[in-house]
Order: sequence, then C-alpha cells, then structure tokens
Amino acid sequence: TLVNGLLHHCPDLPGIGGEMRPGIVHRLDKDTTGCIVVAKSDTAHGHLSAQFANRTVEKSYLALAIGTVRPLNGDIRAPIARHPIQRKKMAVTTPGEGREAWTEYRCLEALANTSWIECQLHTGRTHQIRVHLAHLGFPLLGDEVYGERANARFFQDHHWKAPRQMLHAARLAFLHP
Repeated sequence: TLVNGLLHHCPDLPGIGGEMRPGIVHRLDKDTTGCIVVAKSDTAHGHLSAQFANRTVEKSYLALAIGTVRPLNGDIRAPIARHPIQRKKMAVTTPGEGREAWTEYRCLEALANTSWIECQLHTGRTHQIRVHLAHLGFPLLGDEVYGERANARFFQDHHWKAPRQMLHAARLAFLHP
C-alpha cells in the first residue's frame, strides 16, 4: 500500500498525522491516480491540513467521460450527500440537503463518444467529480459505481472496457509550509 511504501522510505512518519495514515494529508478515491501530499513533520502536516480545510489548495483533475459534454465549460454547484438507498454511494441532492459541492470543468477535447475534461475542485466531497459528471449525464469511463449502464453501452459499442475509472489528480498547488 501507499502507507507501507512511505514507511519504507521515511521510517520517521508513524507519529505524523495518526498511525493509520502516517503523514498523509488528503485522500484520493480508490482507483484514482495522481498527486497526493505527504507531510514529513507534524508542523508541516498541520499547515498542509489547514490549507485543505480552508480550501486554499488548488486541485486540478483530468477525466475521460462518456459522451460529448455539453456545455463545453461550466460550473456544477450541486450539494452532495449519501445516496438515500445505496449507502456506499453519494448522490446530488436538493438544495438545503447534503453539503455544498462545486466543480468547475472544461472540455479539453471531444473524442469519439468521450470527452477529455479538466476539472477544478473548489470543495472536496467524497466522489465529487464522479457524482457531478454522472449527474450531468456524462459518467467517467470505467466508473462502475456511478456509470454502470453507460459503461456497459460503451463496451457494447467499442468492445473495450476501462480497467478503472478514468480520473487522474493532475495538479495540486499549495503554500509550502
């Protein structure tokens, strides 16, 4: 796991940020690739965690969604809460329920039945990009949780199945502690 690899290279991490996640400042969804921040001291962990909590970290993701996203650029401001029936899933809910969630996106390129998208997260809710894009009708390629039907149709049409959801944490910008 990531934690085991970190502990191998940085044996002093066990006391930083808690024993279960030593030094790790934030998380990525399972099967999402990309950047992650690890602190090597308690002071750095505190400063970095505060930046994430105060939403001053700039987070940019790249995604491959099924379909041609319309409009090509936009803001998705839709609250997210636990799905009322499937408790392991999240869902867009009505205003006043759930927690505020804001994703800014732009289509970088429209491909054959897919869209290459850059997403800026202004909040950091569980599965936020996956839930927001599926809510618009453009689930991520390979996302069997929020886009099972669309991925099944994609497989029927193209005879190819993505090995995971096509989501990559491409860039993080923060103040170095």
